[in-house]
Amino acid sequence: VQLQASGGGLVQAGGSLRLSCAASGSIFSINLMAWYRQAPGNKREQVAVITRGGYANYADSVKGRFTISRASRDNAWKAVYLQMNSLKSDDTAVYYCYAQVGPDPYWGQGTLVTVSS
Repeated sequence: VQLQASGGGLVQAGGSLRLSCAASGSIFSINLMAWYRQAPGNKREQVAVITRGGYANYADSVKGRFTISRASRDNAWKAVYLQMNSLKSDDTAVYYCYAQVGPDPYWGQGTLVTVSS
């Protein structure tokens, strides 16, 4: 599975961004996809996850502000998105796309989100 993330950038506090992650390769085998982020000096943390069945879960810090969604067709995952609203300076981080195939993790390259206060 190959993952290509895009959509990061510089935004003012209170603004919005939409991250995209396009999936290719063994897209029929993906069980779930997620977004993680890592701020300087911090551990990588899960921001949001969405399962094959459409169940979504969020970190407490982003609930009510971020929405994860997916594009799929005939059980094939095409892409996952992260709509980020009401951004705060604490949301500044490199955001990574993640996919799980069985027990195996796959990571996309990071995309930097910078929120200026």
